[in-house]
Amino acid sequence: MSSMTGNTRRVSAREVIGEVLLTFGVLLLLFAFYEAYWTNLDAGRKQAHAQEQLIDDWHNPRTNHTPALGDAFAVLRIPTFGADYQYAVVEGTDDASLLTGPGRYSDSQMPGVPGNFALAGHRVGKGAPFNDLGRLKACDEIVVETRDSTVTYRVLPMEAGAGRRAEVAGCLSSPVLDRVADGDYADVQGRHITLPSDIGVVAPHPGRDDPAGSPDLLPVLTLTTCHPQFSNAERMIIHAVQTDITPKR
Repeated sequence: MSSMTGNTRRVSAREVIGEVLLTFGVLLLLFAFYEAYWTNLDAGRKQAHAQEQLIDDWHNPRTNHTPALGDAFAVLRIPTFGADYQYAVVEGTDDASLLTGPGRYSDSQMPGVPGNFALAGHRVGKGAPFNDLGRLKACDEIVVETRDSTVTYRVLPMEAGAGRRAEVAGCLSSPVLDRVADGDYADVQGRHITLPSDIGVVAPHPGRDDPAGSPDLLPVLTLTTCHPQFSNAERMIIHAVQTDITPKR
């Protein structure tokens, strides 16, 4: 009678680690697909609904209507990003609101009002409205349209110091230019990177905790988003100053 013996193969630690890394890599790819594709589809549907709601509200205005959390109340356009760049801006910066589009920090000002009109937006996935903020340069236009007016802002100088005046001399009026170049807004940069805890960037006078120190506030716009891409470790900040406001009626 013959007998049969089985060969048992040992699995090495290297093979186990390889399998774990392979599985981890697949999970990362699936997460990246979800973030960059699926959440964009969901956000796109919500953004389209918000724009429809906005058009309806503008055609059928409600007296003294204050936007509720998640309500669209303005349209954001950045010509540098192309003619098709247009987002309905919603009230609030909670997760649900930001899935629809750029959201207003509820403690900040409204567009066209002295002080800081501040918005947050996603950089990757969920519509990624602020993915290209790093492309903005000094003097680039940022346009905000409300039911009553169209407000134009220009991005502030990127650097501090003596070169600020030259960076924006062609797009700011003399009184505003003086304050931005070497006055009380000379320390407000057009773009910089900071930490999530730096709430001073959305203060009425960016970078100053006490608005009483600036009784004559300029109307400014602040855009905030995560930095770097696929990370929540820091924030990219864009500051712009109002240069024009045109009533619609």
